Amino acid sequence: MAHATPQGVKLLNGFKRPGRFEKGLGAQLPEAYKKFWREWKLTKPAAVHYIPKESEWERDEVTNAIKPVQSIPFPLIDTPESHQGIWGGEAVIKGFQKRESTKRRVPHFWVPTLRRSVVHSQVLNEYMSVVVTERTLEQIHECHGFDHYLLKNLACDLRSALALKLKRKILKSLQMGCPALSAEPKHQSEVLKEYSPYLASYTSEEIDWYGHTYLEAIHKLQDQLRAAEKVIPHKVEFRSKLIERLREAGIAEAGKKDPRDSVSHGDHSDADIDALTKLESSTPSSSWLSKINPFGKKET
Repeated sequence: MAHATPQGVKLLNGFKRPGRFEKGLGAQLPEAYKKFWREWKLTKPAAVHYIPKESEWERDEVTNAIKPVQSIPFPLIDTPESHQGIWGGEAVIKGFQKRESTKRRVPHFWVPTLRRSVVHSQVLNEYMSVVVTERTLEQIHECHGFDHYLLKNLACDLRSALALKLKRKILKSLQMGCPALSAEPKHQSEVLKEYSPYLASYTSEEIDWYGHTYLEAIHKLQDQLRAAEKVIPHKVEFRSKLIERLREAGIAEAGKKDPRDSVSHGDHSDADIDALTKLESSTPSSSWLSKINPFGKKET
């Protein structure tokens, strides 16, 4: 008996295909980043290139036939240039255009009108020159400021990686009390009073992971794992095992302080090399020392 497949589940040879957060390092990413990813990629953004209709049915103006309403979003293309600017939710649209009535339609790309403008962040106390669209400037004016525009809108509506990084930077600055305004205590307190309510929607961990792309989050996780697990070089580990075996064999020289302790870690000073050479020449068992000493004289 065949079983129904849940809608939206991708199958590979009859098995569910694992997602990016179900395998490898992606499965080790914290819930704070997964929450941001759902807000950025899985949340339905506000309509930009079309006007959504609330009703489910409508009457055709020509035939008067009743037909279902299809409010289908346009497929948008996020180019690398769109992540280097702030396009206000707009993107490149790929479609077809019929330029002549007697000819076939041809592929066409609709690109928003771009312009370079200067925006000001009160929290960061900084002016920035960025590439924006007319819709971006309209939204900034509607939100009464660039900071309000970034903090009010969800990640799915901002879309741009640059806008998300600036939003994370603003949230971190609010957490630390706006250090950029420390020279003006009165203005600093006013800015904190105006923008601090936005911090209630985030935890410290969520702010730390907010605005990273998937690859940036993986690199951030790798750095944390390396810092948590201190890696000991194999040459140090193998040398300590060799000295321990020599001590068990009863060799007296193995118990002495070996100047190669600093050499093994890369500190090749002249004093250490001279001390190592004297130790080899003064001990009767210099044959095994000369074999593992890279600075000793080789016998011909």
